[in-house]
Amino acid sequence: MDDRGRTLFLLLLLLLLLASVSATNVGPLKLSRINRHLSKINKPPLKTIQSPDGDTIDCVHRHKQHALDHPLLKNHKIQRAPGQRPRRRKSAAGNFTGDGFYRRAWQTWHSSGRCPKGTIPVRRSSVEDVLRARSLYHYGKKPRRPASLEREVDPPDVVSANGHEHAIAYTAAEGEIYGAKATINVWDPAIDGSNEFSLSQIWVLSGSFDGADLNSIEAGWQVSPELYGDSRPRLFTYWTSDAYEDTGCYNLLCSGFVQTNNRIAIGAAISPISSYSGDQFDITILIWKDPKLGNWWMGFGDSTVVGYWPAELFTHLADRATMVEWGGEVVNMQPNGAHTGTNMGSGRFAEDGFGGASYFRNLEIVDGDNSLIAADSISTLAENSRCYNIRSSTSDAWGVHFYFGGPGNNPKCP
Repeated sequence: MDDRGRTLFLLLLLLLLLASVSATNVGPLKLSRINRHLSKINKPPLKTIQSPDGDTIDCVHRHKQHALDHPLLKNHKIQRAPGQRPRRRKSAAGNFTGDGFYRRAWQTWHSSGRCPKGTIPVRRSSVEDVLRARSLYHYGKKPRRPASLEREVDPPDVVSANGHEHAIAYTAAEGEIYGAKATINVWDPAIDGSNEFSLSQIWVLSGSFDGADLNSIEAGWQVSPELYGDSRPRLFTYWTSDAYEDTGCYNLLCSGFVQTNNRIAIGAAISPISSYSGDQFDITILIWKDPKLGNWWMGFGDSTVVGYWPAELFTHLADRATMVEWGGEVVNMQPNGAHTGTNMGSGRFAEDGFGGASYFRNLEIVDGDNSLIAADSISTLAENSRCYNIRSSTSDAWGVHFYFGGPGNNPKCP
């Protein structure tokens, strides 16, 4: 796109943004600040795709992506592909053939087109997206988590304070952790309030769990009306190098994560989704550290490589991880001590099993030899099992796995 085309695109984008907020009470100074911020995120596209779910997907030249605006990546050269994917020491687990079956979930926008080679698909951010956040500064960011609960073992970075509740499995290997993998089925949990969310994800962690130097890489699916403006499950990523204080963000809403794939849009809706007593649709997430260059790569599905978090972004994770977590998280923002009815997973407890509860299967970690090994030594945690719970097991077909979730508010969880 030449300078004239770029100018016309920016003018059109500004007119669309102004029109979109004509009915809202937004002052001109605030609107100007929002538009300046959006001009940094929404890079001029080579092609635009309108998704049937309402998303606008911009196909942005790979070398023009927002990631490279990060000051630590000023001289960063994009790594086109990982040097080596983790290899499995033993044969892969078999397929599950119970009362139903599972299939791979994909993304809704694919029905409307594809981005050309050399570009990356970016979900366009709007003024309305920003206005749903607490402030422009908080758009795309998680609130900083307070210190972890005391436990008999080294605690994972989860808390019951600040409204966050979890049902997770975790492992803190005595050796070295260089990644993690799992397959997660996708649901559309009910959300009780517009500022609440529900997610299922992998956390790869290092640093002090009760300090300001926690490093975290995260990926999975989430439902967040505040962030996306709807209740669809969406593929998401997150990163921080200072315990969610100033660094990092969701998806591509700040500079940092370098995308290399032209088929996966981070932040876009996942479709189809699982149904109760019906077909189960799942996604596979793999996060691993490149043994040569040290970047942390993300894989989606069986063989698709999405992109990477550059090693320059981190302190402790520039070396290795010390803990992995798998599981669900919700935020309870209900007043006066009432518990939210926001669902975790499918909204059903772990004992509902296949076709009812949400699951993580084939839990694995990446060791110092760049090999995938079963996460045999896991612990589980649910802060309030009357609201959300978790049950783990092992089988030949699913390896280390667990069911988890719950409805939130119910007669035992008022």
